[in-house]
Amino acid sequence: ASLLIHSLALCLCLIHAFARDVYEVTGYGPVFEEQPVDTIYPEESPEAKITMNCRARANPPATYKWKLDHMEIDLNAEGSHYSLAGGNLVISNPDKTVHVGKYSCLATNTYGTVISREASVQFGYLDLFSSEERSSVYVKEGQGAVLLCAPPPHYPAELSFRWILNEFPTFIIPDKRRFVSQITGNLYISKVDSSDRGNYSCIASSPSISKSVFSNYIPLEPQTERPIRKYPADLRVKFPDTTALVGQNVTLECFALGNPVPEVRWKKIDGHLPSNHEVRMTGTQLHLYNVQFEDGGTYKCEAVNSKGKDYHTARVSVEAFPEWVEHISSTEKDLRSDYTMSCKASGKPKPHIRWLKNGEPVLFRLIDCYCLVTVHMRFSSLTFDDSGMYQCIAENRHGVIYANAELRVFACAPTFERNPVKRVLAAKNGRVVIECRPKAAPKPAFSWSKDTELLSNSTRVFIWEDGSLEILNVTRADEGRYTCFAENDRGKANSTGDLLVMDSTKITLAPSNTDVKVGENTSMQCAASHDQSLDITFIWSLDGRVIDLHKDSQHYERTTNGSSNGELLIKNVQLKHAGQYTCTAQTPVDNITASAHLVVRGPPGAPGGVRIIEKTDKSVKLQWSRGADNHSPISKYTIQYKDQFSNDVWKNATTFPVNVEGNAEMTTVVDLIPWTDYEFRVIATNTLGTGDPSNPSPIIKTLEAVPVVAPSDVGGGGGASRELTITWTPVKPKYYYGPNFGYIVAFKPQDEQEWKRVAVADPQARRYVHKASDIPPLTEFQVKVKAFNVQGEGPYSLTAIIYSAQDGERLRDSALSSVTGKCAKVISKQHRRSTWFCFISVSRNVKYWESGQSEGQAETIGVSSRENHTKLENLRPYTEYIIEVRGYNSAGYGPPSHHFRVLTKKPPPDRAPKIIAKKVKGQSINIAWEQVEPMANESSIEGYRVLYRPEGQTTGTLYNTYKRNIDLPLPPNGNYVVEVRAHTEGGDGATTTVPRFLSWLLHSGSFLTCQLLVGLQVQSLQ
Repeated sequence: ASLLIHSLALCLCLIHAFARDVYEVTGYGPVFEEQPVDTIYPEESPEAKITMNCRARANPPATYKWKLDHMEIDLNAEGSHYSLAGGNLVISNPDKTVHVGKYSCLATNTYGTVISREASVQFGYLDLFSSEERSSVYVKEGQGAVLLCAPPPHYPAELSFRWILNEFPTFIIPDKRRFVSQITGNLYISKVDSSDRGNYSCIASSPSISKSVFSNYIPLEPQTERPIRKYPADLRVKFPDTTALVGQNVTLECFALGNPVPEVRWKKIDGHLPSNHEVRMTGTQLHLYNVQFEDGGTYKCEAVNSKGKDYHTARVSVEAFPEWVEHISSTEKDLRSDYTMSCKASGKPKPHIRWLKNGEPVLFRLIDCYCLVTVHMRFSSLTFDDSGMYQCIAENRHGVIYANAELRVFACAPTFERNPVKRVLAAKNGRVVIECRPKAAPKPAFSWSKDTELLSNSTRVFIWEDGSLEILNVTRADEGRYTCFAENDRGKANSTGDLLVMDSTKITLAPSNTDVKVGENTSMQCAASHDQSLDITFIWSLDGRVIDLHKDSQHYERTTNGSSNGELLIKNVQLKHAGQYTCTAQTPVDNITASAHLVVRGPPGAPGGVRIIEKTDKSVKLQWSRGADNHSPISKYTIQYKDQFSNDVWKNATTFPVNVEGNAEMTTVVDLIPWTDYEFRVIATNTLGTGDPSNPSPIIKTLEAVPVVAPSDVGGGGGASRELTITWTPVKPKYYYGPNFGYIVAFKPQDEQEWKRVAVADPQARRYVHKASDIPPLTEFQVKVKAFNVQGEGPYSLTAIIYSAQDGERLRDSALSSVTGKCAKVISKQHRRSTWFCFISVSRNVKYWESGQSEGQAETIGVSSRENHTKLENLRPYTEYIIEVRGYNSAGYGPPSHHFRVLTKKPPPDRAPKIIAKKVKGQSINIAWEQVEPMANESSIEGYRVLYRPEGQTTGTLYNTYKRNIDLPLPPNGNYVVEVRAHTEGGDGATTTVPRFLSWLLHSGSFLTCQLLVGLQVQSLQ
């Protein structure tokens, strides 16, 4: 009986949590499976409760408590709104003044307590917009406008914004001209035009509480201004300094007012834009996906139009939520042993680390049991009191993370029940280790015996501190039965295993060094002898990396030539296959290796360090470092370049000397274009082929030079009275050769010697008009043009002969095109009328026909030589016509002009406005009508015309309005008629008539309501 009790004691542990009684451990402490999360409870929620989830796996099952702002919640208090459902906390009829705060769940069983992460409860709301009427916004066409959203009080802060025009659901779709800020909610219109007229409402939506509210309408009234002025870019939406967390997405906003509509460009001041960026919303948003630390820096948005530019810079800082680098895990430790718990966390700012035991902060002991040093908690000589549930908490301003673990301190007599000494095979002349790993606490003392002989440390035999037995230079005599004995102050135990000695493995055919060319096949030999009772495996590695024959089957294959042969076939050898190949012959008992080198000859590797050490206007001196020759001497180098005009295409460069020899590391690239951005790369060649190109050099700009290309197609003539118009084709930007590029225009009458010179600073200019009262009409001039830049002036173009303009009406807003012979033709953009002028007095014949018809169906009209224009009538609307003009006299017809195509305007709508209201207030009459919606084949509405006339007369007062209502003065006497029609660029539409307004007396101090013949309601108020 005493022997049975002693055996039981060997395999049972003493645990402090159960008064150190002897029992077998089967339970474990709480492990969270579900924890509470931040909750936003809508104040208008129909569900009058909040549920905070908490569930832990534990044996025995856990019990639960909750804390609010670190104070335990009394679930049984009178009038309490709290109750438990399992581990979940239910808050009934939530009250904002009582239940807002931070909640945490505590799960407890006999092994200890763990506390959950904190989760907040907040009440979400989104109030209605102010009921105050929004003022009308008046803006001149061409100017920018900002409509303020002014969202109402709300929580949480995140809102999304949209705008509607006139009625729901006609949403404003943001485009290059219109932008809705998702930060302020404001609507920005860069350039207002007549189509923007209407009533606007801001919609603010809270995704957290699924609620949206609408603002009162804001009327926008574009004011006509002719001509429409242009305005420089003016940034009104500017992204602030922003802090982003690693892994988050960030959106930066920029939007500018201006006419023309500005273009927005993005840059990163201290580097390139991240590869994970996307420019959205026609350039107004820069979106950064999955932000990383390297994405931090200063960002710049620049708005540009033809009138000017504006820019803004702000900083994006990248920080990080705490993340575990190393954290604690559950473990069992021997009584009186030393132990260190470690927690390391990364984050920005650097996280602060604190510790909990069973849900309470760890307290320092005065005795030498454990100490807290930054991220480590060290225990010396563990006791049963140190058992429990431990939590490591790392936090910074962005959040908190928890790591939980159970520490068990135990004492136990040695037992081999789960880990007995095993049967071991050893190779003859090799080394063997027989493990002895009983479960025991405190740590036991170890001894070994072979058969009946007790072993001790010698030159061949060693007993390790952990109990393992090591034998060196194994012989057949070492075979036998080995027993490990383990003993501590709580008991002792032993376990026995056999040692068998096998023949050792030997390489019989080793691989040899090999030399091949790229693309060839080769093989590496390897064979071995081994104990025939054991299986053998051959493993090949290249430079220490094991070759995966399945994954790399395209190039590697094992030959099947007997189980003791491990030959490796290498197919289609590439440069990457060069190196040291090692064959490992391995059995379950031992292994042996042999190695050889494979040399692969192939095209050269890429040169490195390409850089420019000198530059001129047309050349650069290039330097590089030699790349690998791959065992075949480099015979030559090829230099390639890419410039700002080459559309990312690399081209071969011209060098001096022409051939760059293989031993060179420097050359001069010639025939470059001045003042041009270049980057260069170098490619090496040997007898086996051409290698990969180097990385590009840094981008450099060649020096400036005097222009050498003159403008082409110099000509001109015509224009308004007392003007000389000179035209040319501009020089392409690649030939500017320097900054401050422009043109020198020279001209003189044919019979004079002195040239007049004028500088035109615009490099894209195509014409120059010289105006002077002394320019005679139809006079022959010589003209020529040349380019200049900061370095000087280039050569002149060929001299051209042109004529100054004739006297006559100045032709504005017209487009001029050439006509065969000595005439020019002008077609007005604003009227369907053709106009021309000629240098000789002839009559004209005008022929016109619809595009798509044959010229035989054309209509013609004759025009006297005294007229220089005519009107084409009875044309079909929205139809393309072809017009031809030719002169004629007594000798017959001259050659026709070039055909000119003109598209007539769409017709106005054939539907009259519908009158929807007629009211009289005070001294005026208000008439309102419905919007006329044009069809696709009709002109768009530009406004309305209202004729206010006495009955029986055709004339009266004509009003123009962009609104859909008008205030008219009360008629002085008699009956009046009102006519309303839509106005378009194609003319006026159908008319609605409101007949017979009666006059009446307005009595001072009285209130009078009359029903007129037309159904008008009249109100006279003092």
